[in-house]
Amino acid sequence: MFDFVHKHKMLIQIVLAVIFLPFAFFGVDSYFRSSDFGVDIGSVNGRSITQQEYAQALQERQAALQRMIGGSVPPGLLDSPEIKAAVVDGIVRQRLLIDRAVSGRILVPDSQLQQLIAEQPVFLEAGKFSNARYAEILKRQNMTPIQFENGLRRDLMVERVNDAYRSTAIVSNAVADRLLRINAQQREVSQSVIEAQRFITGVKLADDAVKQYYDSHQEEFKVPERARVEYLALSLDTVAAQTEVSADEVRQHYEQNLKQFAKGEERQASHILITADASASAEQKAKARAQAESLLQQVRKTPASFADLARKNSQDPGSAVKGGDLGFFARGAMVGPFDNAVFAMKTGEISAVVESQFGFHVIKLVAVKGRGFEDVRKQVEQDLKRQRAGKRFAELAEQFSNLAFEQGDSLKPAADALKLTVQNGGWAGRDAAENKLLNNPKLLQAIFSDEVVKNKRNSEVVDVGANTLISARVVEHSPAGVFPFADVSAGITKQLTLKQAAQLAANHGRELLAKLKAGEAVSADWASARLVSRKDAQGYSAPELAEVFKLDAGKLPGYAGVENPRGAFVLLKVTRTVEVESPDANRRKAAVDELRQVVAQEQSNAFVGHLKSKADVKLHLERLEQQKQQ
Repeated sequence: MFDFVHKHKMLIQIVLAVIFLPFAFFGVDSYFRSSDFGVDIGSVNGRSITQQEYAQALQERQAALQRMIGGSVPPGLLDSPEIKAAVVDGIVRQRLLIDRAVSGRILVPDSQLQQLIAEQPVFLEAGKFSNARYAEILKRQNMTPIQFENGLRRDLMVERVNDAYRSTAIVSNAVADRLLRINAQQREVSQSVIEAQRFITGVKLADDAVKQYYDSHQEEFKVPERARVEYLALSLDTVAAQTEVSADEVRQHYEQNLKQFAKGEERQASHILITADASASAEQKAKARAQAESLLQQVRKTPASFADLARKNSQDPGSAVKGGDLGFFARGAMVGPFDNAVFAMKTGEISAVVESQFGFHVIKLVAVKGRGFEDVRKQVEQDLKRQRAGKRFAELAEQFSNLAFEQGDSLKPAADALKLTVQNGGWAGRDAAENKLLNNPKLLQAIFSDEVVKNKRNSEVVDVGANTLISARVVEHSPAGVFPFADVSAGITKQLTLKQAAQLAANHGRELLAKLKAGEAVSADWASARLVSRKDAQGYSAPELAEVFKLDAGKLPGYAGVENPRGAFVLLKVTRTVEVESPDANRRKAAVDELRQVVAQEQSNAFVGHLKSKADVKLHLERLEQQKQQ
């Protein structure tokens, strides 16, 4: 069981990352607006694939893309036919593999599932699994424990089927060695670049070539519709900045939320303990307190004597020998009264006598490291302001919407009432805006509505995310059109000239290449030779490198040629090869592991293809587009 849990920790972490990712990016939320989830987009062996299931799978794909690119998913990417087809194919694949797992009795027992979930840090409180926290977190994601556990069980079953291919894929050391040698082989290469610029003087365009190109490529010269806008933004941060809080309120908020703000802070303290446990009589406790009070007076008279007094008098054997030193510890590591006293003290301060379940303590705070109050004071102040601004923000949001609509000829009345500033938003198109704050699909749609463009009214107030509301108005509008021929003719002339010059360069290059391959001497300006490999291109492009390694290493020198994107033709000469020694054990093992993954994936794909050929799979992808347009 331990091996199962350990192997699949990463899987559940990915699952948790997906379900906790809100629909905050472009595309996914639109599948939930006015959706009729009764309309299916296909079926597998008679079982429907619902649009809700597709939306969940799309969310998972979005999370994967976000992790891959390290940021938000570009608008429109999730609407591409390739992504849609891949998402639906993933659903079909999972259905087929689950059916195979069930028929093969590849199941996940409750005990394994429970242990896997119980070890996830997100569900722990004080280091232990909390049913209450588990239920609360899933509830926030609109999921029940049964839904979450069933989904996780299905994912684990699919993973076990995939494991069967990973564990049986076989790759020999000989194959791995050959692949490593091929990848590491070096070839000595030099190049001669035939630039298109050399042939420009030989180009003569036809009299009507430029005009014909302009007439037949009108799409290239379109001027998109644009609008220069001004806008008014109301944000929670703006309201928070207008909110006043006192120093005492900040300190109180810090004390009430120490776990949040003091995270990472540790304190070093020393103490003298006079024991008196819970079973001690009142007389015994009084005697212990009196002894502690006496030691406190001695320490306060001579603070430097604290360590000596602790060694001689403290009844905590672990720390007494160290002069009472307890080392550094975080909040919550000690019993409550002791912990509260230490984290309320200043460095060097000696406390009054503190009573705990162990007896009576005289405490000295030695040092503090990590985040204390002063380290986080600004953060605490901002947090408190944002909390108080929340309610006020909701009130101002309603006022903002009313003013922007009722006094729609200008943003100034709303700006004056809300103490905001009308800002210049620059130019915006229907698909994107120069100002990132305005680059919101719903806001752009509002900006280019007839009400805003033709009637010169304020746009509706739009929530652009991050607790920010915006209303915009158009200052200048430029309709879509086509650049006049006179404005672009010079550019077209240059473009066509370079294109024909590149063709002349390529023709000349191919003639030289044919002569070189025939063994004839040619005049070419060869650059210094460099050793290149498939992993170290030394500045050569991928197409150039591909041509270099296509050449027969047994017939050198060898010659190749390729056109590059700049319009030049590149002659390539390979003069020798450098073979590598046999790979060491670690490199061979890494190569075998990598090849096994490739082989396992190919085998898995072939198996799924076999299952699909025998299954009843029906898809209606056109319904996704119909739903999107509603």
